[in-house]
Amino acid sequence: MSKDEETLIKDALSKEDVNEEVKEAKSEIDAAEDDDEGVTGDFEVTKEEMSIIRAELACEFPEDYTYLSDAYVKSVASKPYSKDPSIRRPIEYTMEKLTHVMEWREEAGAPEMETLIHLANGSEYSDEAKENPEKLVKAKALAVSLNNASLYWHGFTKEGKPILWIRCGRKPWYPNVEAEVNALILIADAGIKCMPEGVTDFVVISDSNSPPPPVPSFLINVLKALVRGYPDRLNMLLTAPVGSIIQFVMNLLMPLMPGRLAGKFLLKDMDNAIEIMKDMLMNGEEDIPTFLGGTADHDQFYPDEYYAKNQGEGSLKFDYFGMIERLKEQAKIWEEKFGTKEE
Repeated sequence: MSKDEETLIKDALSKEDVNEEVKEAKSEIDAAEDDDEGVTGDFEVTKEEMSIIRAELACEFPEDYTYLSDAYVKSVASKPYSKDPSIRRPIEYTMEKLTHVMEWREEAGAPEMETLIHLANGSEYSDEAKENPEKLVKAKALAVSLNNASLYWHGFTKEGKPILWIRCGRKPWYPNVEAEVNALILIADAGIKCMPEGVTDFVVISDSNSPPPPVPSFLINVLKALVRGYPDRLNMLLTAPVGSIIQFVMNLLMPLMPGRLAGKFLLKDMDNAIEIMKDMLMNGEEDIPTFLGGTADHDQFYPDEYYAKNQGEGSLKFDYFGMIERLKEQAKIWEEKFGTKEE
């Protein structure tokens, strides 16, 4: 560890009551964790049962129930029951699990994130902006967190899982934690909505060159969001290279993670990461981006903020809407090349 990295880590630990925050997070994550998360095996779920689940979700969460795809609902409902793995989860148990996800979305304000990005992209002199000054402030903060293009979807794996790219070197040193978490929710939801039919989880690939100083409160909030709001959504997180700051981050988060989640984190050197990406990415080696030693140019779509232009009349520079359109097109290409997965 270099002297500079050691200083950054010590500063991160000294600026916050990290131990207290870790204890609170551990308690919250333990309460949210189910002992059967990540279990394998599938039982039949009838159309009638799917209709019952759908109807109850629509009744309880009328504005957000379509967020959960049939494939995801079926993946939850078809799992073995933890108390008796020889039978399927009861419908009541499935509803409880899905309800917890939807309640977290309400608490986090997830359904409104899409409206915030439209507000940030419009004129601050529009009627909506003038009538909702607090909402406009929140929208602008969201745009600031997106504009550095440190987080975006691009491409798929051979199995049809969308890929969320994280570029640590673009992350701010002193982030607005709430806005950063909101940006993650917005981006995560956008990718989930663009999944090919039958796909329910995603892959994260992190370029960990030159990461900013660790911010424990942000890291802990991201982990809580992953556990409570996106259970069984993360298929794998690959990060490379692994320096002192990334090791600190993992040492902080690993004790908080459910075992099933911790096993999905792969910390690799660049050579090993490249071999994994060759095997995993839809087009193999040609999909490896330039910032990880490949030839695919992501910067033409997601440039450094200095080179980005405003998308509309507002403060949004990140090409959020273009990202969604590209992901939809890439999903079609995957379906043509590999065939639609069965539900």
